[in-house]
Amino acid sequence: MAVTGDQFLVKEINKTVVLEAIRRHAPISRADVCKITGLNKGTVSNLVNELLDSHFVYETGPGESSGGRKPVILMFNNWAGFAIGVNLKVDLISAVLTDLQGNIIERNETPLLTNSQSDIYQKLKQSIEGLMAKTSESPYGVVGIGIGFPGTIDDEGNVLIAPTLKWKNVPLQTMLERDFSIPIIIYNEARVGAQGETEFGLGKNSANMLYISIDNGIGTGIMIDKELYKGHLGFSGEAGHTTFDINGEPCECGNVGCWQHYASVRPLLKQALLLEDMKEQLLRAGKSQPDMELLVQLAEEGHMGVRQLFSTIGTNIGIGISNLVRILNPELVIIGGLMAVAERWLIDSITETVKQRASLYYEHELEIRFSQLGSDATVLGAASLAISQLFKKTRVTVN
Repeated sequence: MAVTGDQFLVKEINKTVVLEAIRRHAPISRADVCKITGLNKGTVSNLVNELLDSHFVYETGPGESSGGRKPVILMFNNWAGFAIGVNLKVDLISAVLTDLQGNIIERNETPLLTNSQSDIYQKLKQSIEGLMAKTSESPYGVVGIGIGFPGTIDDEGNVLIAPTLKWKNVPLQTMLERDFSIPIIIYNEARVGAQGETEFGLGKNSANMLYISIDNGIGTGIMIDKELYKGHLGFSGEAGHTTFDINGEPCECGNVGCWQHYASVRPLLKQALLLEDMKEQLLRAGKSQPDMELLVQLAEEGHMGVRQLFSTIGTNIGIGISNLVRILNPELVIIGGLMAVAERWLIDSITETVKQRASLYYEHELEIRFSQLGSDATVLGAASLAISQLFKKTRVTVN
């Protein structure tokens, strides 16, 4: 067995470990960095000096003394650079500019009126360029762009298929790298949302978590031991296209009876149109089509037909969650996406269904929550992935 790597490689690994400790625990002293990392005093001191020279770390005033000389406190320089996080949806591009700790500095939103590849790409470029123009002077500028995309993405950032946008075999990452000349990372939007929840949301304290994004479709992001699970080809998380009804309606993906046709926003709105008084409710609200905002409002006003629709959709969501829980055994399931605004009207039917169908898991510390980050789960997750590329831990290869 041979281990590839040399002294330089080991040093780079240790530097990344030290930087990560400062990022996560600042304000922090050199002595505490030693305790957290297990590295000796001399190694930490040398690596901190390099990080100071590279502007990723700076020193601030003295800390509390534990009996001897007061320690110099280290801080992570989150303004050393910036990241851009994008959530590209069917009808909207949401994007944020963040510092290196994921704090949002600027944001913009661009409506999409067509699924034309060229039109969407131009709007995506303009959105990114608009945020880049908002950056201030920094040592590293924009270090990367992360994008959550509603489709199947391979490890090279190619859109293999995006049924809701009708895109197929689009080399999106290559196109963006050509235009911006900085690192680009593109994942399925649900996977990116899982990253956002792990870094900034309800998943902070969970090692094994399942994030389910429910909009017009359904996507899932899987965290195993705090790591985003991609699968062999990078296609993991397409739970919305698992079979719910073998005799169901055809799906854009080529399958029939996909889960998302029974548990997403689309079937909910479709069924709402059939309610006896929906035309009257739309007229009263000044809308031509029902949307989630209207349905939540009607449920709050006591509309029994709408409440029953939410209950039915909740049951269908719960059936899918039960299947996933039995396979993955997470400690936490987070429901995000547009459907999360209806938490009050969904949670009972979801939890009751999971209790019935996966009782062993539910009774042993399984928690089902709705995202508190809303749409920010994806944009923050995308920015986080872009930042992580900058601070990616070097790995030693063992053959």
